[in-house]
Amino acid sequence: MGKASRGKRERSRDRAGQWMASRAALTAQRLRRLSLRDLSGNPWVQMMLASNINNVIGELHGVLLHSDLSDVADDPAGLEWDAAMSMTLGKQGFRPPWPRAPREVAAWQIRQIGKLLRQAEVFVISPAAHAAVMAAAATLEPADVSTLDRDRDVIVPIGLLVLPEPVVVVNRTGSLSDTAAFGWQFVTQHQVLPTAQYAGVRVTTFMDRDGPVQPAEWQLAVRQARASGTPLPPLVPDGMYGMRGDGCLAEESTETMADLSERHRQLQKALTQASQWRSEPVPEMGEWGGGRVEDPFDDFAGRYMFAFWRLISQGITAADQPQAPFGPRTAADRGGGSEPDDPEVRVIRLTAPAPRTTDTPGEKKARVYHHRWPVRMHKVRQWYPSRQEHRVIWRGPYIKGPADAPLMMGEKAYLVDS
Repeated sequence: MGKASRGKRERSRDRAGQWMASRAALTAQRLRRLSLRDLSGNPWVQMMLASNINNVIGELHGVLLHSDLSDVADDPAGLEWDAAMSMTLGKQGFRPPWPRAPREVAAWQIRQIGKLLRQAEVFVISPAAHAAVMAAAATLEPADVSTLDRDRDVIVPIGLLVLPEPVVVVNRTGSLSDTAAFGWQFVTQHQVLPTAQYAGVRVTTFMDRDGPVQPAEWQLAVRQARASGTPLPPLVPDGMYGMRGDGCLAEESTETMADLSERHRQLQKALTQASQWRSEPVPEMGEWGGGRVEDPFDDFAGRYMFAFWRLISQGITAADQPQAPFGPRTAADRGGGSEPDDPEVRVIRLTAPAPRTTDTPGEKKARVYHHRWPVRMHKVRQWYPSRQEHRVIWRGPYIKGPADAPLMMGEKAYLVDS
């Protein structure tokens, strides 16, 4: 269901003192509880998920039918359909045999999302750390996310990250989604080319039911769902993606990575053409930090989560508990229920890097950086003393520069010697 924007909410910033970790943590827990309460058996959510998966699989199947996929198989009968299912549901952790109808898929997805909301560790991210993740994600190429090693990079096996503000994403058809949260779960992926199983991560995106994207048809659906006694949850499941998590491309050459990224783009361009029948004009309003996030290759969720996990594993961001006390909670805070207080929320903040000095030992002057900037993924020769050898590894993306300096979206930075 496409949505248009009613405009941009006022954004909060750490330095303005408008964002409070304790308040954000309380809000995140409340959103989780209310969303879990309103998710199970909700026909409106099931209808939306079924429609989404029907479009995604149908368009991918159509593109594969016009590809040379059958030329690489000994028994091409039905291969395109199996490939389409494995490239979507198999990557999400669905074990074959494949379901026969979109409603079966939607019911399975709702069960997985319910498990996520019940079991996930909850995270909130400060506006400054969120801006750093957004900047780092913008530097990533499509193939970069397949260097993910979930056991090394991902902080917990199942988590829910609530953003400080919705991110307005322009999808391939021109519709807008106001992404308010990301959930992730470790899964086993099931593929057919070749038949194999891989360690993976399932990422679920959640829209803000009451967020900045509010066209008339969306408001009508919200009112009808509430009137029917099955209101939409405040975090509305929007999309589900599978990310490979076994570091399968971690040691590939730069040329191979570039080639795989280009192949990904070509497939996504073909899928965009196949989805033109449901395209709509892009509204003029709706922003994040000065602009909407264009997502023509349908990979923003993967790039954001990859950057988020990498920044934590590299010490650019840190997870801690809210410093301010939660205080007593009312029945309204608990969604009207009697659940016990559960303030276990981790707060993601930017860490303050150690002062950087010049590389010349005898020089007394120190380099002072006046900006922060994202560094792209790149290869380095890392020395391993235990092996007595160099190995080529990928580093990045990461944020360079003082934590309290303004963030630049490009890789250009200014420094002065003092």
